[in-house]
Order: sequence, then C-alpha cells, then structure tokens
Amino acid sequence: MRCGARGAPCGGVVLGGSERGVKVARLGSLGVLVVLGLGCRERLREAARAARDRVHSMTAPEGASTQAETQAEVSAAEPEGRHTRPDTGPPIVAPPPVTTDRGPNLGGCAIFPPDNAWNREVTALAVSPRSAATIANIQAHGDPHLHADFGDNPEWGLPFVVVPPTQGAVPVRYDEYGDESDPGPFPIPLDAPIEFGNDHHVLVLQQGTCRLFELYHARRERNGWVAGSGATFDLSSNRTRHEEWTSCDQAGLPILPGLVRFDEVSAGVIRHAIRVTFEHTQGAWIAPATHPGTDDNDPDAPPMGLRLRMRADYDTRRIYGQARVIVEAMKRYGLLVADTGGNWYLSGATDRRWNNDDLDQLKNIPGTAFEVVDTGPLRRRRR
Repeated sequence: MRCGARGAPCGGVVLGGSERGVKVARLGSLGVLVVLGLGCRERLREAARAARDRVHSMTAPEGASTQAETQAEVSAAEPEGRHTRPDTGPPIVAPPPVTTDRGPNLGGCAIFPPDNAWNREVTALAVSPRSAATIANIQAHGDPHLHADFGDNPEWGLPFVVVPPTQGAVPVRYDEYGDESDPGPFPIPLDAPIEFGNDHHVLVLQQGTCRLFELYHARRERNGWVAGSGATFDLSSNRTRHEEWTSCDQAGLPILPGLVRFDEVSAGVIRHAIRVTFEHTQGAWIAPATHPGTDDNDPDAPPMGLRLRMRADYDTRRIYGQARVIVEAMKRYGLLVADTGGNWYLSGATDRRWNNDDLDQLKNIPGTAFEVVDTGPLRRRRR
C-alpha cells in the first residue's frame, strides 16, 4: 500500500526528502520512526495502535497502559505542530559493518600491500608512554578540535588524476629540493589539476604500472613541469624514501594513500590511515616516515610518522553520514602525521559531492579523543 504525494510507503522512511506535509513522529518506547505523508494519518494511527497492542501484550499485564504508548497514539494522530516533542539531539546511529575485504584500491591498483604501514590496523597496538604529553602539546599549539580540510568547494582538498599506462612522460625540473627528489620525466598530463593554496601539489596515479607520481610547488613550464620537489612510489612495494629525504610531504611519505576519498566513504568504509597535520612538530620521525618535523628542542611535539588512534571509550554513536565513516576509520586505522600545517587537519580529496554539514560534525571532536600508539623508535638526523 502506498500513500503520499511521491508514493512513499505508508510508515516508511523518506531519506533526503523535503515533501511538504511530511513529518516524523517517534512512537514512544517502541523506538519506531514513522513518516506521516498526506492522507496517511488515519492508517498510521491504526498501525500505531496495533504495534502498541503487540508490544503491550508481550510486556505488560492485561489492562495495563503506559504514558509512552498513549503519547505514541497521540503523536500519530495529531496535526503537525501540536504535542511536539523536545529535541533530544541526533539519534544514535549504528556503525558501518566491519569488512574483511582487501585493502584500498584505486584505478585497478592496490594502494600498497596489505601489511604496509598505511593499511595496518591499530586497534590492538599499545598506547605510547608519551601519549598524554604529546596530546597535551598538540592541544596547546593550535585549534584543539578536528577539521576536515576538504569539502564540496572545488578549491578545498587535494585533487588527483588517474592516467592510463600509455600516458606520455614529460620533463620535470626542480628548483628547491632537487637533491632529495626523484628525477623525471613523469607521466603527468599538462592539464593535471593543481592544488589550490600555497603547496600546489600535483598527484598522479598511473594505471598498469601502478606507480604514484607527486609534485610540490608545481607549475607548468612549456612542455613539462617545474616543482619544488617530486617523488614517485611503487604501490606494489613497501619500500620507503631514503633516510632523511623528504618527498612532497615533509615526512617523506606519499600523499594520495592518506587522503579521505569520496568513493571510499560512499562505499561505507575507509581501509587505511588518514593523513593529518599539526602546527607544531618535532625534529624527528618514526618509520615509515623518513624526514623530520621542525622543532629539534621539544620532545613532546608530534614527530613525523606518529600514529594516533581514536580512543575506544569516546562516544561516537550520534555521529552520522560521511563523518561516521571517517570516525570508524580513525578508530580502526588511525591518523598518520605527514606534515606541519593546520592543527588536527584531516586531508581529503577534492570532490563536489562532499556533504559539508556531515563533515562539520568532526569540528566537535576534541584532540583529547585520541591517544598516541607505539609503532616504533624515534629517529633523528645523523650529526
């Protein structure tokens, strides 16, 4: 049986609709959400009574009644605007199911082997003995809450492009960190998207070869590119950069594997750590990073390559939508410190399909919801 102007099932749930004359009533202690479409009230009132009677017969002695059940019937029968309930906040939302599928994939390429640091789960790792001091240091040096550094604005986030195996290679010239960069040519199209802002990253994944090519401070030059630095990564290997080398990130890490991508979130699961930046970082690193942060004199500042995990006791039950998928990934895979930048800034791919209202929920999560996990020893430059 169908009712309502757009054929919504009577008693069903309308997602994303704004049909005039539709309202939502909660049937008291039954915990059932009902959509009231035009012409549905009488049938829903009968359904509410029937549901009430079924539960009542199982839970209460004969003749008993409850205030919640009475209110359920009134809510289903009364016109909109009367007997309204106080706002109790967003409903509790069940987490996405945990899958055992293979690791992240893009363009037909696995994004590193399953045992790569980006793809390892952190749920069982021990908390670092320096966790409390590091979190306190982070909170004292910038915004203490999370921020999604991406959204529906095409100028936000980091764009990337996937190219075929036949993409022609073009010259690349370096003018800042050439001694720590991989020599060209790179198969980067001359019309590849360039990140807005100051860093001007260019990220290219080549199919077939499954190699990643990244540039920093990139700009086009005739038939090629000029960049501050450049790096290429074999996505089938766990090989890292040379010790003490940077990449297009301060940490010497690749950028693309740590981005929150719309295709992952829309599928309901992120299977890798998320790239994060902090305003104040330590002049040291933890593998798989290969290059230090900025401050050699602060042992409590986060080093490059530091792994953080959302605490298991932090309540995320009312977080929904795209933000909920990100939250579940932060519990399972955590955050990986990759650069000095905005405090608690999570990196994501540029995409107009992001829902800013969903993502803004992350701004309510404090840094104290995280803990540092132990993934290996601290390393410093050889003197």
